[in-house]
Amino acid sequence: MKPRVSLQDSASRSGNFSLRIVPVRREDAGLYEAQVKYQREVHSCHVELGVITVTLSPPSPVIENELLLMSCNSSHRASLVETCWFHNEHSGPTSRTFCSLSRTLSILHPAMSDAGSWRCQLRYSDKEIISATFNLQILGFDGPTNPVVYAAAGSAAD
Repeated sequence: MKPRVSLQDSASRSGNFSLRIVPVRREDAGLYEAQVKYQREVHSCHVELGVITVTLSPPSPVIENELLLMSCNSSHRASLVETCWFHNEHSGPTSRTFCSLSRTLSILHPAMSDAGSWRCQLRYSDKEIISATFNLQILGFDGPTNPVVYAAAGSAAD
């Protein structure tokens, strides 16, 4: 896993033996064991790393009006009960939520208004809820709804 893994030597002096993985990959999911030996004592702990991935099809960049599939997958082993997608949760009236049994959300004709913050939330039969947030960028035109723009002579027009 080198060079993605690091230990912070300065933190270990104060009892922090954290492992840092950047960036996390799907194959990093699994059980990790840490062992610390101090004099004659051995202390250990086990940590399970779960990984959630959001994929786009076709991959970025997303083109306005071309079919977009967004999928959300996790390494969690229980049965999936529900997948919810939240768009611009904290943006007031433009906020939208979609829930289904499928891990994939289809947007037939993505528009510039579909860009922004998306969060997928997976709910499992063992009551576990896992989520990931990502920023969707869409290539397209975000101009006026009326294609005629008036500008005063001698001024600038955008």
